[in-house]
Amino acid sequence: MENKTKLNIKDLAEEDRPREKMLLKGVGSLSDAELLGILIASGNKDETAVELAQRILHSVSNNLNTLGKLTIKDLIKNFKGIGEAKAITIIAALELGRRRKLSEAEVQPQITSSENVFQILHPVLADLKHEEVWALLLNRANKVMKKIQVSKGGITGTVVDIRMIMKEAIDSLASAIILCHNHPSGNANPSGDDNNITRKLKEAGQILDIKLLDHVIICDHSYYSYADKGHL
Repeated sequence: MENKTKLNIKDLAEEDRPREKMLLKGVGSLSDAELLGILIASGNKDETAVELAQRILHSVSNNLNTLGKLTIKDLIKNFKGIGEAKAITIIAALELGRRRKLSEAEVQPQITSSENVFQILHPVLADLKHEEVWALLLNRANKVMKKIQVSKGGITGTVVDIRMIMKEAIDSLASAIILCHNHPSGNANPSGDDNNITRKLKEAGQILDIKLLDHVIICDHSYYSYADKGHL
């Protein structure tokens, strides 16, 4: 019987090694597992860095958003060969990616649809395991003047202070508000509390001549817009 020897990355052809492949063919030629393998740098006695990366990605169904929800403790506990330093490197890289998406969204010149709102706040809210409520304050041209965190709560909900939102809007001389929050459950449908908050904020805005343009509920891959549904 042939004796199979475990290959290390250095034993692979040069074009099959992630770092060398990046230099030869560009970063776009690398798979998610190869990119993650570069971050991990080394595997364990049974796996190369890329094989370990493949196993990590398989555990989250190859979904980078789901990977972004893992903690340092999750990575150390569940994957042999991942210590604190490697786990920190992975989390830091994913956080950089999230911030890059957020930076790109911040140059959004104007809100013209609920999709614009989703693109701006999805990087902020999608990976959270708790609820947060944010508001976009807009000028008369529907350009975002300011993005504020309204509240931060638990898994099932958070408290929203309508007065605080309106004070921020008045202080910023905003002409309109878009409210936005996440549902960690993955179900984008509004709750009774969501409907009450929307109604109260709309009524407060009518008194102060600051229009509530939308309330958007964000999940990983979907969102719910009160405006799109005709519920404003």
